[in-house]
Amino acid sequence: MSSSRVPLEGMFIAVTGPSGSGKTSVCKALLEMFPQLRFSVSLTTRAPRPTEADGKDYHFISEAEFRDRIRRGDLIEWAENYGQLYGTSRENMEAVLRGGHDLLLDVDTRGARALKKTWPGGIFVFVIPPSIEVLEKRLRGRGSETAETIRRRFDNALAEIREIVWYDYVVMNDELDAAIDCLRAIYVAEKCRRERMMMKIKPFFDRSGGM
Repeated sequence: MSSSRVPLEGMFIAVTGPSGSGKTSVCKALLEMFPQLRFSVSLTTRAPRPTEADGKDYHFISEAEFRDRIRRGDLIEWAENYGQLYGTSRENMEAVLRGGHDLLLDVDTRGARALKKTWPGGIFVFVIPPSIEVLEKRLRGRGSETAETIRRRFDNALAEIREIVWYDYVVMNDELDAAIDCLRAIYVAEKCRRERMMMKIKPFFDRSGGM
């Protein structure tokens, strides 16, 4: 189904941020604030970790099913990371938006680009650490990772950050509560945009004069 035919009762906000940006914490706080906001659960071919639940953290599927979904055109965006496949289901996304709920997507820059190209009306937010030094410090704070892994994550983070020029908003995560408040403000303001309010406003224009 073409995305242009989908009635967008709900809106979606796509949030990107490199490792060390605090994106996950910011997104989790926003979801807790707004019950009508749903989290887009991605599909993945990797095995679940001990603390992860199918349908909550990811939809865990086989590589054969994943590639079948690609062939059927169900995946709005997908990518391969470290040998595993990740993607967003068009079918799942349409179901949430048709139901009148808003949707929060946690995607990388490749996924965000694909969404911006194929799906109208989205809001794109980039969460960034306050400086390169803080980014490097946060990555090095993950003591379980090797120096090579940290360096690769750092290089990948810089590459992602350079994509920031086409995003709608930037949230600088120097202090977590302030960053959460910024994302909340973006979400609330976008909900109040005239274009999104037209269905509710229309009766005022249709009503003739008189009581």
